[in-house]
Amino acid sequence: MRHVILIAFCAVFLAACATKGPMAEAQLQPTKGNAAAGVMTFAQQGSKVLINGQFTGLTPGAHGFHIHEKGDCSALDGTSTGGHFNPFGKHHGDPAKPDHHAGDLPMLVAGADGSAHFAALMDGISLVNGPASIMGRGVIIHAQPDDFTTQPTGNSGARVACGIIKAK
Repeated sequence: MRHVILIAFCAVFLAACATKGPMAEAQLQPTKGNAAAGVMTFAQQGSKVLINGQFTGLTPGAHGFHIHEKGDCSALDGTSTGGHFNPFGKHHGDPAKPDHHAGDLPMLVAGADGSAHFAALMDGISLVNGPASIMGRGVIIHAQPDDFTTQPTGNSGARVACGIIKAK
């Protein structure tokens, strides 16, 4: 199983190196009373966006992870980012299934040391102008796992880190 994960990671990494499309990044900072932080990169890959991230300061285990409507991390609890990015009016759900918010991302899972790596090739979002553009939007890491069912948030709990997606 570890070999399959390593091969998948290498394929995603090599695809990122070959990109010639728009790129962006987000620097996530902890919300008040939390220690979670990280760096994310975004690269347009045809009609999809390759997302990579490295994070520290998380509690071990699964965390809800979403792109939010507004690129505003001014609120101490991260609520200034608004709700999940949802330009097509869909229900919140598992990003591996067709019916979900554009901003619903796969679960972020931290190890025993509180660090996590994230790599995903996402459909339904873009780095170019248009309704699916995530440029200037917020990224939030939540305290709890996303149940991918509860509307409209996935019951992911408090916001522990916040960042803004900016052109690179």
